[in-house]
Amino acid sequence: MKILCLGGAGQICREAIHDLVAFSDASRITIADIDETAVREIAERHKDPRVGGIKLDIKDREKAVRLMRDYDLVMDGLTISLNDLSTSCMAEAGVHGINLNGCTTEWDYEQQFRERKKVLVPGMGMTPGITNLMAKYAADRLDTVNTIRISHGAFRPIAFSPSIAETTRMEYDPDLPTRLVFEEGEYIQVPPFARPRKIELPAPFGTHIQYIIPHAETLTLPKTLADKNVRLVEVRGTWPPENMELLKVLFKWGFLRNDRVRLGREEIGILDAIAAYLLKSPEGRRTKLYGYALHVEVSGEKDGTEVLYVLTHTHPPSDGSVPGWKHLRAYTRNVGIPMSIGVQMISKGQVKGSGVMAPELAFDPGLVFQELAKRHIRIHDAIKPL
Repeated sequence: MKILCLGGAGQICREAIHDLVAFSDASRITIADIDETAVREIAERHKDPRVGGIKLDIKDREKAVRLMRDYDLVMDGLTISLNDLSTSCMAEAGVHGINLNGCTTEWDYEQQFRERKKVLVPGMGMTPGITNLMAKYAADRLDTVNTIRISHGAFRPIAFSPSIAETTRMEYDPDLPTRLVFEEGEYIQVPPFARPRKIELPAPFGTHIQYIIPHAETLTLPKTLADKNVRLVEVRGTWPPENMELLKVLFKWGFLRNDRVRLGREEIGILDAIAAYLLKSPEGRRTKLYGYALHVEVSGEKDGTEVLYVLTHTHPPSDGSVPGWKHLRAYTRNVGIPMSIGVQMISKGQVKGSGVMAPELAFDPGLVFQELAKRHIRIHDAIKPL
């Protein structure tokens, strides 16, 4: 299979490419990014004849579609703000696709992908992505499902890349319509920092108060598990404590509205200015502890008894004791590797059907967990009566 990697120069997509080189049988892996220098550097670093690179601005739609038609699958590592455009290009080109976010208009292209007998899997990272599969794994072992509470800790700098800075800003936008919970058959919009809940994450990440965030799991799981009579789906998240402290201050003082201000002859969004500063500052580009932590609780009934499934995940430490996992890579590998695994499962025909499919519908959770374990990322589960 020939794979085109959009945004391949980004930190997370680099990890997905690294995993493809190490584990896949792809015949061609092409890095496509607007940063031509980075594309060349990454391609040369792999020293693999299958890996090449090309400069591509996804906003050049004609060129993007023409390029995609020479590939079987597009692995999309672009920012959320570009996913609408990249998805429409994939649909026009008639190729398989996968991305990390799942929170834009990907679902509007169901008919185009189905007609072409292609599959698009939006949101196949760590969360959304692996969290969807953890929830599905537990739900499949229950007769009915009452509540699904998904939580994660993403321990990384607040602005180590433009896409991460964009994600941070988007998730706490005061007016964001997609910050939702699913409750008693309805979607309810909530403000930033809603429904605080204390979550104990696996070591070394500790216990943190987490808040509702806008994630695709809230939208897809109630539909996927409609036969289980799910009453509640909530997704929470946290970043390092200092990141959360900054966001609370920015929210309290109105900076998250991104009001326009005039500085001399220039008019800018105040949050745009803060983001630009963070992208250049040492405070915005480093943190004390790196990595990822998932915590998923699924309550329901099994053989007449009310039970609670608790699923967590662990990975090698970020202290440099395990090669390849030092500092930021303990975060980026967790996000990029699941997308690579999804690509490989699509290429092997392990996805049944076509169209736009949520991760929990596209992939077998058990098979994905086995693949993660090969990369030293492990899923743990426990069940107890309520």
